[in-house]
Amino acid sequence: MATKRSFLDELAHVREWVFDLDNTLYPPGSHLFDQVAVKMNDYIRGFLKVDAEKAKRIRRDYYKRYGTTMRGLMIEHGLDPHDFLEKVHDIDHSPLQPDPALGSAIAALPGRKFVLTNGSRGHAEAVTRRLGIEEHFEDMFDIVAANFEPKPARGPYDLFLARNGIDPAAAAMFEDLPQNLEIPHALGMRTVLVTAKGANPPRAAHIDHVTDDLTLFLSAFDRAA
Repeated sequence: MATKRSFLDELAHVREWVFDLDNTLYPPGSHLFDQVAVKMNDYIRGFLKVDAEKAKRIRRDYYKRYGTTMRGLMIEHGLDPHDFLEKVHDIDHSPLQPDPALGSAIAALPGRKFVLTNGSRGHAEAVTRRLGIEEHFEDMFDIVAANFEPKPARGPYDLFLARNGIDPAAAAMFEDLPQNLEIPHALGMRTVLVTAKGANPPRAAHIDHVTDDLTLFLSAFDRAA
């Protein structure tokens, strides 16, 4: 990881701050996405009339091959994505606690802030509302706005940038999945991989910075200012 002075210098030009949602704005220890996975398994069981083990295999296989399980179900089985999104994001958000420190760090960043997620807007709103940070984001760009094409494909990024009038050269992308930073980096964005505590992050040319504490990382900008 770059030194503190180095990453402050390298991100000093950024005026467009783009955040993934799940396991980025909140830590994976909250296990929210585990709930979504269970909901997806249950949905697949009912939709395809398969047993629990096969539903789990299909979920994982389609995720690997299509970027999201939902897209695989759409392509292979004609799934109604709106019904799927509503059902699988009907989860308990109570494991998340308000995070005023994160909110203050995001608020202090110069310029606009956005959420770019492969999930639904409703889920993004529920998560950010629970964290107490919803008011800081200008737009929450979800999988519906992306025409159901998920990251890491280029299409969602192009649509997101065009919709919000963002110059990639003045933007930074925060993500927990390394593959989802490849296109942003190629477009000229600075990239930050957000990992779990104690994780051993991959080294790759498309990852500019790594942090296991998003609040601490962002707070450095406020302190420097």
